Amino acid sequence: MSKRAELKSKKTIEGKKESGQEVDQVKAFKDKLKKRDAQIRALRKEAENYKEQYLRKMADMENLRKRLDREKTEFYQYALSEFLKELFTVLDNFERALQSQDKGDGKSFREGIEMIYRQYNDLLIKQGVTPIEIKEKKFNPHLHQAFITVESEDVKEPEIIEELQKGYILHNRLLRPALVKVAIPKREK
Repeated sequence: MSKRAELKSKKTIEGKKESGQEVDQVKAFKDKLKKRDAQIRALRKEAENYKEQYLRKMADMENLRKRLDREKTEFYQYALSEFLKELFTVLDNFERALQSQDKGDGKSFREGIEMIYRQYNDLLIKQGVTPIEIKEKKFNPHLHQAFITVESEDVKEPEIIEELQKGYILHNRLLRPALVKVAIPKREK
């Protein structure tokens, strides 16, 4: 063989070796791409699952919020129902008393009204309502509302002279202040 042919043959062999390496590299690269594509598909599927779970949770939360709003509205509408049922008894007794007014004497009518008054007070106490007691005639602006004031030389601090309307407390919260007439120290001119 000639040198030229020998060189050509060597180049061809080397070229085949190089192209074989390139083929192997391309094949390895394609395998890596396939693996990456599979990973991307798996991650997309996982992301879709998370998105679906998120949307379901959001829908559940919205349904829960709506249900709680509905229950709260119903509670406010019907919270007083038991109390009102007890008031019907008092109302029934008032009707009986008014019907018997024409038939009987004034004494039995008064006794009936007093009985209803006691029944009504007992009902309020049962619900946690207590009247504000005026103690030692001291004026307390947190419990009393001065409706009328009168200057007097006999007092050094505001003092209650008369209770005009009862005040009430529900448990520990003021429902209605007592309306009172108050004597205040006379101002010096």
